[in-house]
Amino acid sequence: MKVLLLGAGGQLGWELARTCPRDVILETCDYPKVDFLVSGSIRDCIKYSSPDWIINAAAYTAVDQAETDRETAFRLNHEAVAEIATLAAQNNMGLVQISTDYIFSGRHYKPCLPEDKPDPQSVYGFSKFKGEAAIHQVMKDRVLIIRTAWLYSAHGKNFVKTMLNLMAGQKDLNVIDEQVGTPTWANGLALAVWKSLGKNILGTHHWTDAGTASWYDFAVAIQEESLALGLIQKPVTITPVSSDQFPTAAQRPFYSILDKRSMWAATGIAPIHWRAQLRSMLKEMKN
Repeated sequence: MKVLLLGAGGQLGWELARTCPRDVILETCDYPKVDFLVSGSIRDCIKYSSPDWIINAAAYTAVDQAETDRETAFRLNHEAVAEIATLAAQNNMGLVQISTDYIFSGRHYKPCLPEDKPDPQSVYGFSKFKGEAAIHQVMKDRVLIIRTAWLYSAHGKNFVKTMLNLMAGQKDLNVIDEQVGTPTWANGLALAVWKSLGKNILGTHHWTDAGTASWYDFAVAIQEESLALGLIQKPVTITPVSSDQFPTAAQRPFYSILDKRSMWAATGIAPIHWRAQLRSMLKEMKN
């Protein structure tokens, strides 16, 4: 099986590349090799590779910036995705599209099922939803959409690495405790993607690690696990605060739990609690 990975330079792309099964021929493509702002660049990349499957892990992810950079966000998350899906359908290629919890409002305070009605509250969330809708318009089969949330890795920028940097240089931290979700190690998501391709899993599914946490809970866990591993040398005071203290341009879901049961059942992968995954990632950073 030949797979073309778009967005190879991101957190998930990096994890997908290093966890690629031996029986998969993987080609990676990222900027500047492919420019999602240029239609011909996407077409040429896919035509040259001629894969069996495309994994699109590329996206415009600057959530707050998207509120004022709407055109670019929709170009990358909607129009480019529509072009990828059209090319895949025309050439009998499969497509794995990585999407987000931000397509939901988070106002219902129950885990979101894959079939629940989207209700995005931000430009970023709406652009990702439009990308999903574009895929459904042109692809009837050989498509897998995976929504995820709160992604982190040893590679790239993310909440875990930001917290570690702040804990190394500050004595006190204020962290929001109102927003609830599930931290997700990109390594686990990558393994789920490969398992899905191997088992030909199709449709729309959700994937995060197991369990729930607020950003405050997540920060406390990062500190405790990092102290135990010697990644930081002394604790800082972490204070839970409301989101009012950190106003943002984009509205974020307050309750961002995705129901993963369909994906767990289809892949046969046993759920792993987010704290265990965090510990594994931090051990990797130490080594």
